[in-house]
Amino acid sequence: MTLKTSGATMALVLPFSPAAAAVARRELGLWLEQVADCDERGVDECALVVSELVGNAVRHAQPLANGTVEVSWQKRTDGLDIAVTDGGADTRPHKVDAGLSSLSGRGLAIVEAVTGRWWVESDHTRTTVHALISSR
Repeated sequence: MTLKTSGATMALVLPFSPAAAAVARRELGLWLEQVADCDERGVDECALVVSELVGNAVRHAQPLANGTVEVSWQKRTDGLDIAVTDGGADTRPHKVDAGLSSLSGRGLAIVEAVTGRWWVESDHTRTTVHALISSR
């Protein structure tokens, strides 16, 4: 794991594996305790969002060229921008309307319900999914 921090911004470079979600969740929680004025509900929402974004990257995309996934967050005036960058996939990340009996497919719907705003930036080698958790 590589860690880069500068006050209101944190970036992690993690191995491209399911375990990356737990590491990102833990590091975000520690950062929120130190930097952000965030209640327990806010911490839980941030942990849920970063877990879903990293989980989706590992399940549906390719690693970056060096075999990693990048996870970052930045405190902004309008909230916390959580971003996960991977090596892309055949399809662009999108919300799926999963049925009640579906065992998967709810990740970005959960992110949207918690944040209200998420978006994708991509080029030929990288895809970044952002989620903005609004300040309260």
